Order: sequence, then C-alpha cells, then structure tokens
Amino acid sequence: MSQIIPERMAAKLDGDFVVFLIGMRINKPWKVHKWWPIFIAMPRMLKELEAAGPESGFLGHNGLSLGAITQYWRSFNHLEAYARDRDKKHWPEWLAFNKAMKGARGDVGIWHETYLVRAGQYEAIYSGMPPHGLGRIGELVPATGSREAARARLASQPAEEVGQA
Repeated sequence: MSQIIPERMAAKLDGDFVVFLIGMRINKPWKVHKWWPIFIAMPRMLKELEAAGPESGFLGHNGLSLGAITQYWRSFNHLEAYARDRDKKHWPEWLAFNKAMKGARGDVGIWHETYLVRAGQYEAIYSGMPPHGLGRIGELVPATGSREAARARLASQPAEEVGQA
C-alpha cells in the first residue's frame, strides 16, 4: 500500500493529456462465459501498457476496479494507436467480445468515455491520501498559496471559463 501523505496536495502535469474512463457492467451474472473473458482481459492489457514505456503515450491508471478504470494518456492519438494495434492485446480481445456479444448485447455492457484535457485546464486536490489519480501519474505539490482553492488552481484558464465573467 502506498504511503499516505497527510498534507493537502495538488496535482501538476505538464502539457495536454487524455483521461480515458472504461468499464463494464454484468447484466446477466449467470452468463459467466460472456463476462469472464472481458473481466480477465483488462489486467493483461494494463500490464502490457505498464511495460510499454513512455513512447506508447500511456501515462498510468488508477488500478483495477469492478465499476470503472481511469487511464491517463499523453494524447488521443496514442490511445487510438494502442486500441487499433493488431499486435497488442486489445485488438483480439475487442474482436472476441464483438463476436461473443453478437445477438446478446444485453448480457454484458461495456462503456468508455474520453476527455481531452488542455494544459492547465484541470484541478485536483488530495488530502490524507496516497498518490492517486493525476497525483499518481503527475507531480504532487503542496496545495498552498496559488494552489489553495479550486478556483486558484484553475486560474490559468480564461476568467469566463472559471465562472468569473
């Protein structure tokens, strides 16, 4: 288990990045043969991504969860390149899922959301936490001074985007 940091910390990450949320929903738990392959595929893909190195554009993730996994990428191009690479684990798993779900889409649900984040257009705070989220993949800095409040952490955005207009 990671060391808990007792102070208030903010996350700092240079440049643009992508937040990719992905998850599954087991709609028919008794159809183990439908959801089990998806359930065991994600740890293998994450392990592959962790080993890929910085050139892959994969920045990190928040660990496995039954509801959703948060992944961080340097760009959408990096994320898409991995998803479509026929030599990586995702591609054959995606094909197998679509084949297994043909005519049975209601058995297991999958979803993902992709957010493109411009440099400085985010804020994050952690208090009494081990490194987590952006703080796990970026740099943790004390949430003091200009990082004391959420509005101040977002100060690099134009005023109208922060609600000051």
